[in-house]
Amino acid sequence: MNKNRSHGLLLAFIALFIALTGRIAYFQIFMGQKLAKSASVQRISRSVAEMPRGNILDRNGIPFTNRSKKISVAIKPLILRSRLGDIEKISNILELNEQEIKREIDIMRQPIIIETTSEKSQELLKTGVEGVSVIHSLKRYDSGKSLAKHVLGYLNGVDLYGETGIEKHYEQYLKLKGQNSMSVYTDAKSNVIPGIGYRVARTDKSHEKNSVILTIDYHIQRIVEDVLERNNVTGAVVVEDVCSGDILAMSSKPDFDQNNVAKYLDSQNKELFNRAVASYNMGSIFKIIVASSCYETGKIPTEAYDCTGYIEIGDKTFRCSSYDKGGHGLLSFSEAFALSCNPFFIRTGINLGSRNIISMAQKFGLGSATGIVKQGVDEAFGCIPDIARVYTDGEIANISIGQGNVMATPLQAADIVATVANGGIKNTINIVDCVVDKDGKIIKEVRKKEGARVISKSTANKLKQLMEDVTSYGTGVSASLEQFGGAGGKTGSAETGQFINGEKIVHAWFAGYFPKNDPKYSIVVFVENGKSGSTAAAPIFAQIAQEIAKRGLNMK
Repeated sequence: MNKNRSHGLLLAFIALFIALTGRIAYFQIFMGQKLAKSASVQRISRSVAEMPRGNILDRNGIPFTNRSKKISVAIKPLILRSRLGDIEKISNILELNEQEIKREIDIMRQPIIIETTSEKSQELLKTGVEGVSVIHSLKRYDSGKSLAKHVLGYLNGVDLYGETGIEKHYEQYLKLKGQNSMSVYTDAKSNVIPGIGYRVARTDKSHEKNSVILTIDYHIQRIVEDVLERNNVTGAVVVEDVCSGDILAMSSKPDFDQNNVAKYLDSQNKELFNRAVASYNMGSIFKIIVASSCYETGKIPTEAYDCTGYIEIGDKTFRCSSYDKGGHGLLSFSEAFALSCNPFFIRTGINLGSRNIISMAQKFGLGSATGIVKQGVDEAFGCIPDIARVYTDGEIANISIGQGNVMATPLQAADIVATVANGGIKNTINIVDCVVDKDGKIIKEVRKKEGARVISKSTANKLKQLMEDVTSYGTGVSASLEQFGGAGGKTGSAETGQFINGEKIVHAWFAGYFPKNDPKYSIVVFVENGKSGSTAAAPIFAQIAQEIAKRGLNMK
């Protein structure tokens, strides 16, 4: 072999060696981490411990969600398999079925995540049992303690997406891409890889969390719910800011556990049903509309009316609440409103005509959505008669006292009162303010600031006087609130035409505002089958308003 050829071969071997060394170095130094990750991913079994989610806050930044700690225990099957003594200890402390948990450990590789209490998790750790870890996170909802459940809604139990309410409507803002999980890393024979094994993987990207800010006030919502629960009410309450149209509280009772929605799906108590935005017969609170029409059209009854306890229209007899006492006797317009005299308002309604009454109802928003459905809370439209139809005197009689085809939601009723209390301006109702990012910067404006005059200021002032007479000497004296600045309102007892156990179903209402000289809050109380607005609804209004006043919340 000549010298030149030997040198050529040597150079070729050296070049090949350098190339192989470089390639190995490239994979080990530059691609090692990526390849290792790719290889290990094929041997990872993962259990989700938490699906992080943005917060829902009240108007002051107080959270309705993620308020309390959640503690879970992660049981690691590949470590505990065949360790019967340790499995027994875990089962006893966590109060699990030992045979069932043993069966899961025998067939699973990924961690078994079980929610528990702080006390039990500490007791478990003290035993020194290997193969368990404690995971700390946050509960989305506090069982039995969460507020505004019908407004917030709840999550789908399978993929934890928003199923109803605010949770559903703002899913794109509240849902985060990541998740917190516990994973097990194994080799091809399903043995735990030493030094890696079971690990918690946090990919929640919590720094990217958005929050939905409601117009609801946490403290007022708490007051409302506490009062309803204390009085065991089936019904609803809505509190509206008189000046802005913002909803400060919305509650429907009975409510539900957001962590266990399935148990209510077939319940006859309708816990999942939001009564605050459902349509109900209005009864005498509709007399606010009739009185408004009187003032706006100038058709104000000026002569005293002699109530004998009933009135006959055609072949129909309409009774007054005073029927058993022989009637109210001589009444002025203000006295008839305060005492809720049906015969007086039937005669007044017939004199007004159906078109004037229905037109006024439309101006106040009855028969149409308030708009919160666009902000994430479903609502009924209520119902008013067709303005184009011609009605008999008997039909107008029913309309005039809020019976028959005259229905509204508690939310709509609260807005009627707010419109009167603020001087005749109907504001756009809001229940969501905005969506903000992690730094509090607004990324979506929701709240609308619009208002339109529906009655004159003069009419509003006269209506307020009528409503304040109701609480001073009329049917709503139990809601007078004289110690806390006084109140105005209207009671209602609405017949539904339905019966239960042979007894008429009569819904109870109180729709009012306070304080009377500088109204801040419109509060509507609806009690399902409460029979009498005077005895069932007005006292609830008083309790709520008193609590708000005692805490100085009416000074804001």
